[in-house]
Order: sequence, then C-alpha cells, then structure tokens
Amino acid sequence: MKWTIIFYSTKVEKRTLALPTSILANLIHIFEMVEEFEPSLGRPHTAPLGKGLFEIRAKGKEGISRSLFCTVTGKKVVILHTLIKKKQKIPKIDLDLARKRMKEIVKND
Repeated sequence: MKWTIIFYSTKVEKRTLALPTSILANLIHIFEMVEEFEPSLGRPHTAPLGKGLFEIRAKGKEGISRSLFCTVTGKKVVILHTLIKKKQKIPKIDLDLARKRMKEIVKND
C-alpha cells in the first residue's frame, strides 16, 4: 500500500502550492517519492524534528522551503505547515504552530 499526502487545511494546501515554481517542482517530486517509498527518505529530502514531527526540504533557485508534517494511521502524511526558509533554524513560532496542529490530528486519529 502506498502512502497518501493530505493537507491539514485548504489554507495550508494553498500556501504550499503557492511556493515559487522551482521550489514547488522539487517539492512535488519529493511528495511523489514519499508516496512511493515512505516518509523517512532521509536527508536531503526529509528529516525528523522530534516527537513525531518531520520536515520535507525542497530547494529551488528561489530558495528553500520546509513543509512540516506528521504521519497518521492508514499510511497518511499530513502537511501541517509550509514556510520559506530564511534562517538556519526553523522559527519557534512555526514549530509551535505545526506541533499544535499535530496534536489536533493525533487526537482525532
């Protein structure tokens, strides 16, 4: 059974799909690999952030994005939040938002 990628909300989906063209192309390629193989592809594509939270790293000529996600029952990857990376570390506010959303998802799973 393959993995399925879903979005936390339509707002997250729109924000993710509004990434700059080259970043979005790379992200879609990584999504396809995740669906085919599994979310734990490893660096440089995916990486664990701890406590059930992971990131997909997509690069393009316009910069780098991070899509924070968790996994749920039934081989589903839930994209919780997407951002354009501007610093080495993911800002705490973005991590906190993703963790809050992950708690909601896990509670209802």
